Amino acid sequence: MEGEAFSGLANGTHIDGKILQTFHKNFDQVQNILDQNRLLINEINQNHESKIPDNLSRNVGLIRELNNNIRRVVDLYADLSSSFTKSMDGSSEGDSSGALRSGGKGGHKRNRPA
Repeated sequence: MEGEAFSGLANGTHIDGKILQTFHKNFDQVQNILDQNRLLINEINQNHESKIPDNLSRNVGLIRELNNNIRRVVDLYADLSSSFTKSMDGSSEGDSSGALRSGGKGGHKRNRPA
């Protein structure tokens, strides 16, 4: 698969096999973190329902871990978005406008607060 080019997009844009492997790797990481978050949330809920002081204290650390995991997922998606944009910019160099077009519409970047 390495070194191959894929034409998986409707407009016929080619995606390099190495880029595709990177996407798969990042999506696998995201899925693993989300699975871990599901377990953390279940444990947090059980601790909360138990109302046992030690369990409630443990939730502080579990919630911190959950928040860190969410940050990691956001970072991974940001990396994926950046990689995808770079790969599309490289494949659309023939476009004189410099903007990736999807369905006849110009691409728009959404800014998110820091």
